[in-house]
Formats: sequence, structure tokens, C-alpha cells
Amino acid sequence: MSRLPGLFRTLREAGKTGLVPFVTAGDPSFQGTVPLLHALVSAGADAIELGIPFSDPMADGPVIQRASERALGRGVTVRQILAWVQEFREKNQTTPIILMGYLNPVEAMGVERFAEAAAAAGADGVILVDLTPEESAHEVEVLRRFHLDPIFLLAPTSSPARVATVKRLGSGFVYYVSLRGITGGEQRDWDEVAQRTAQLRQELGMPVVVGFGIRDATVAGHLAASGCDAVVIGSALVERLSDARDDRHAQGIATEFLLSFREALGRRMGEGT
Repeated sequence: MSRLPGLFRTLREAGKTGLVPFVTAGDPSFQGTVPLLHALVSAGADAIELGIPFSDPMADGPVIQRASERALGRGVTVRQILAWVQEFREKNQTTPIILMGYLNPVEAMGVERFAEAAAAAGADGVILVDLTPEESAHEVEVLRRFHLDPIFLLAPTSSPARVATVKRLGSGFVYYVSLRGITGGEQRDWDEVAQRTAQLRQELGMPVVVGFGIRDATVAGHLAASGCDAVVIGSALVERLSDARDDRHAQGIATEFLLSFREALGRRMGEGT
């Protein structure tokens, strides 16, 4: 069973906003992926989005595109990523892992085979950026059969019909894309984002997690005050990790960067107030 409902219930009861870092599997190093995941948790991550590298990541800006290229160049595959998730679960049975990527690598493996293997490894949810809700009935059925949450993206331009479809098919949370563009872009009107987030939480009746363009703790704190359930830190973290000299340095970079966000959002569950 997915760990996401329990996480968001705990966050809500404590009045906290979740911190969800995104990293590309296999970057900045192949062998350092699992230790980096543990470092993210130690730095305050409530859940982790683990990116499946793809050669044509249409929704991603240059920072994550380059991370995908580096990971693919190191030979990272979907099966390797699931093996890393399984290894992570040997020491951590509580932090949700969301696999985020594109439909092509999943279809290449086979949707059912992928879902079965992802569930067995210990994943909790799946975001397929280019899988539109209107065309997702088969994938949703398969993911649900293996107790994986199908998570969809909504954007400022999403129609009422799409919001209704996501409400019907999605679970775990909704990923609200804060800007009209690609990852790593710049959002200038965070008040508008906060207002739309509040509307979506009411309309959907499920957690809303905000991502794209969140580059500093001040913005994260503003979103937390608006009532979103969690924020995703992606390109800003991946960009910093690209400068890591080695695995230990990467863990230090991640820890230092996330601590400011953790303070802005409130401490993680079990760390006090």
C-alpha cells in the first residue's frame, strides 16, 4: 500500500508543509544514488521524487535535461532504478518514493511489468509527465492494481474538464506546475500560485504539491503559508549537485541546500517544532 496517504495525513494533523526533493537517478553518480537518497531524508525530505532519465524530456529545462543525459551515459536503466529503490528500502521503510519520468521507458518495459516491479521494489507513486489524464485509463488501472498512486500534473492553463478527470483518476496527490513553461523556469506571481493551489485543494479533495520554479526558501515559505501540502525542489537542487566533486560532496551539497527549505517549511515529523 502506498505510503502517501499516511504522510499527508500526518503533515496535515501537525500543520506542516512537506518537503519533496527531486533528483535524477544516477546523477551526479551511479554508485552514489542510494546514499544520496538517504542523505535527502536526513536533511529533512518527507518524500522523494526519483527521476527516470529519458532522452527527450520535453517538460524539463536544460538543468534536468543534462542530468538525464549524464545518467543515460552512465548506463542507468529503469530496472537499475528499481534496484536502487529496493536497496533504499532495506534501511528506510517509511519515506515515500515517487518515480517521475516519461511514458516511453515504461512502455518499453511493459506497463504491467513495470508496475509490478516498482511495487515490489517499494515505490509508492508514479508520475508520467506526458501521459494525459484523458488517455490514462489503462495505465491507471494497472498502477492501482499494484497499489501504486497514479499522480497527475495540473497547470495554470488546465481546463475544468481536466481538473475533473484528475479528481476521478488521480490519487496520492496532484502535482501543480506553478508556471507556464519547463522546469527551472522563473515564476513571478507566487500570490497567484498560492490562490490557485487553495482552489485546487478545495476542488479536488486531495493533497496539492507545488513544483517548478521553486528556487529558494523564501518562496517555499510563502507557499507553505498559503496552505499547499508540500513543495518540490527540483532544478535548483539538481543544478547544485552537478558541481559535486564526489559522492560525499554531493551529500553535503544536498544537506546544506535542503536545510534552509526545511526551516522555512517547519521541521519534519518527529523532530519537534
